[in-house]
Amino acid sequence: MVSATKQGHSPTPASLAATAVAAARWLLGRVRTLSLRVLAALRRRWRTSLQFRTVLVTLVISFIAVVGVGAFLSNQIANGLFQERLQQSKQESARGATQVQESFNNAQLSDLPSVSTYVRDTLKLLEVGGSDDNRKYVMVKIPGQTNSLAVTSSDSGGITSAIIPDALRKAVQNNATGQLWQSIGLPSGPSAVHPAIVMGSQVSLLGTNYELYLIYDLQSAQNTLNYIQSVMWLVGAMLLVLIGGIVWYVTRTVVAPVRQAAEVSEQLADGELQERMAVRGEDEMARLAVSFNRMATSLQDQITALGTLSQMQQRFVSDVSHELRTPLTTVRMAAEVLFDARDSFDPINKRSAELLYHQVERFQSLLADLLEISRFDAGAAVLDLESAEMFSIIHNVIEGASPVADATGSELSVVSGLPGGCIADVDPRRIDRILRNLVLNALEHGEGRPVKVFVSADRHAVAIAVRDYGIGMSEAAIGRVFDRFWRADPARARTTGGSGLGLSIAMEDTRLHGGWLEAWGREGEGSCFRLTLPRHRGMVLAHSPMHLPPDGGSATAGAVALHTAPVTTATGSIRVVGALGTMEPAPGSEPPLVDHGGKGSGS
Repeated sequence: MVSATKQGHSPTPASLAATAVAAARWLLGRVRTLSLRVLAALRRRWRTSLQFRTVLVTLVISFIAVVGVGAFLSNQIANGLFQERLQQSKQESARGATQVQESFNNAQLSDLPSVSTYVRDTLKLLEVGGSDDNRKYVMVKIPGQTNSLAVTSSDSGGITSAIIPDALRKAVQNNATGQLWQSIGLPSGPSAVHPAIVMGSQVSLLGTNYELYLIYDLQSAQNTLNYIQSVMWLVGAMLLVLIGGIVWYVTRTVVAPVRQAAEVSEQLADGELQERMAVRGEDEMARLAVSFNRMATSLQDQITALGTLSQMQQRFVSDVSHELRTPLTTVRMAAEVLFDARDSFDPINKRSAELLYHQVERFQSLLADLLEISRFDAGAAVLDLESAEMFSIIHNVIEGASPVADATGSELSVVSGLPGGCIADVDPRRIDRILRNLVLNALEHGEGRPVKVFVSADRHAVAIAVRDYGIGMSEAAIGRVFDRFWRADPARARTTGGSGLGLSIAMEDTRLHGGWLEAWGREGEGSCFRLTLPRHRGMVLAHSPMHLPPDGGSATAGAVALHTAPVTTATGSIRVVGALGTMEPAPGSEPPLVDHGGKGSGS
């Protein structure tokens, strides 16, 4: 019977290396991501917190000051300790060299072994008697001498002439009477190196000159310096913490009321008019809180009074408008009867019947506008969104405005790069009202010149601009054109009448859609109104797919030869001229633009 066993495959070095590299990359990626998040949080905190900026700047300045003062004091202390140890070493070295030379001068020796023993015993005395009993020596024969009784070298245990710098040895060899020194690193143990000072001079024995070096270990002074430095850095760190705590407390005392004032201001801006700041103490911050609360109370009273007055005005307009509908209907029925029978009247009564009929119509239009405004003011206006073909709405508007266009002698045309149609989620009734108002205004002020309706769209928005080349508007007029009951020239004769509420209602309809309604104009060159709407419900506008004005503001731009193509709509076909994309605004031709849609305008 043969049994088979599965053998596991051990990982190869290459696979282990690849795994390690992948793990290292993942770890580096995590560290980088965490670092970026920390930096982003610090930047955000720096931008949004005055207290954080104050504490951080104070700590940075204090850290620089502590480091600078600590480095200066540490350097001064280190120089002081070194100079003190150097002077002490010079004195001890001079005294030791003198003693050795005197001992060598009294030596009476005749063989090399006795000379070696005498030298070793004499130099042994140099290892003791110093300030810290940590003195070593090396004595080396100066090269070039051939005395038979001369020893080659003698040193303390573990100390050789190799640690003596060559520059110092040459200087000592050339100076028979002076004493020279140099700082060195003294090996101590397998890897440690202690700071040390080497003092060198010449001595002679039995006619042979030697280099005598005394080595002073400065590790005890270094330990003292390290201790002083650690104490200084510890004190510096404690000082930084203390300064940071003091600055944090002081700034918190000042910033906390300011932060509270900002929070209360935001709540007041959100309509919570009853919010007030807490008053603590009698200092400047307390007086600021008292003044702020007094201001908030005054604003609350004024806003409440204005709100009450506004509600009364809205209720008055709404009530009056509703109350006038019944008698106005009766008056209109009587005016229609008189108007239909005007041919049987004498000329004076006939004219009176015609005036009565037309003025009752204007009165009814004004009443309808007032009712619509009251709905907007009461927040009762709602959208009835549906997917609508924009060209169908434009066709209805142009068809309804054609009698006015014929009366004024203006030519109505549509300029678009969308021959395939354009679908958008809108309330057709309100869009029809907006465009009808814009087109009728353009015909009224166009002075018989052409009126063009430009249409453009992309995936996010649809834009419709109504452009005339008539009297135009001044910059001041552009700023007030959407105000209620405002007219650029109240004395100007008007052929179609109007209540002065049409553009205000158009603006409210646009806002309900989340769109923009913007005005452009130049005196003598005409005006243009651009309506920009989100293509689908829920979208937020960020740009407009059309320039304002679309033709660059030139009165002659409309004379460009363009091709003509029909667009079939739900109610028929309309003539579409040209492609909007071929028209670009001239550089620097766009005058001041006023955005009345609550957003910035795109291009």
